[in-house]
Amino acid sequence: MSGEGFWDNSEASTRTVKQLKQVKSIVEPWDAASKKLEELTDLSAITTQNDAPLILQIGRELEKLIRDTDALEFKTLLGQKFDASSAILSINAGAGGTESCDWVNMLLRMYTRFAEKHGYGTKTLDILYGEEAGVKNVTLLITGDYAYGYLKAERGVHRLVRISPFDANKRRHTSFASVDVIPEIEEDADIKLEEKDLRIDVYRSKGAGGQSVNTTDSAVRITHIPTGLVAQCQNERSQHQNKQMALKILKARLFEAQQDVKEKELLKQYGAEKQKIEFGSQIRSYVMHPYNMVKDHRTDLETGDVDKVMDGALDEFIEAYLKKNVKRGG
Repeated sequence: MSGEGFWDNSEASTRTVKQLKQVKSIVEPWDAASKKLEELTDLSAITTQNDAPLILQIGRELEKLIRDTDALEFKTLLGQKFDASSAILSINAGAGGTESCDWVNMLLRMYTRFAEKHGYGTKTLDILYGEEAGVKNVTLLITGDYAYGYLKAERGVHRLVRISPFDANKRRHTSFASVDVIPEIEEDADIKLEEKDLRIDVYRSKGAGGQSVNTTDSAVRITHIPTGLVAQCQNERSQHQNKQMALKILKARLFEAQQDVKEKELLKQYGAEKQKIEFGSQIRSYVMHPYNMVKDHRTDLETGDVDKVMDGALDEFIEAYLKKNVKRGG
């Protein structure tokens, strides 16, 4: 950073500063933890009865140190190329009409609360409301260090079992929603888009109840004709801004599709099979009737505190999945 001409290229220098910040977020807490451990080691020789309060304080400090170092150790596992990136998270309703749309709305709140707890920023890029209630699909940009590294564990189908608030007979219903997570790709990523391969449609944004949000046709939908991948954005202030954000999402989805092709080739080579992400092959179940339980079917981790999970307490599930995935070489 002190080299001549470093600041001449603002984009390159910004990326380097961001990388430095990410590395410091791991190294500096480790240094602080090491110093704290030395202090506790010096005090550990105290064994007299009169020093009991100090010994209790040392015990509390040691427990906190263990929690902090466990968290730091876990962060070092997030070493894949885009783990430190921000995340683009999409939630889509499955079959079930209003029930599934309401489930999407509940998941939207859950991930928003998760982001708040971690100090991440959230921005709604695109949203389509249900005809009666809830949300059919929504795309969020979740900004912050390691947002993608953590949230990639949420990719898959989420299943809800509850007594329906929309059923006059109070019957139990099962709803599904799929969650997709891709990294926010930097502008210099090796993803080339040819203009001839793009179909760009503009339309008027719609809010809840069919009310018009914008007075002009500013929402943008971009289709990548060769692959059929679609990206859209409607919540920016102008058509140009919506187009730029939709292009960014499309690049990220194209990159993810390329990675999936490479992964499938590797799985064929090693004779492994990857479970399809489709309705009926849920990664996690949220049961609110006849008992309370959230269970992750990939790790068998479960809890009876459904309200806490729905309020964004996902760390335990995410960490269990990622630790298992890293051990398997994922």
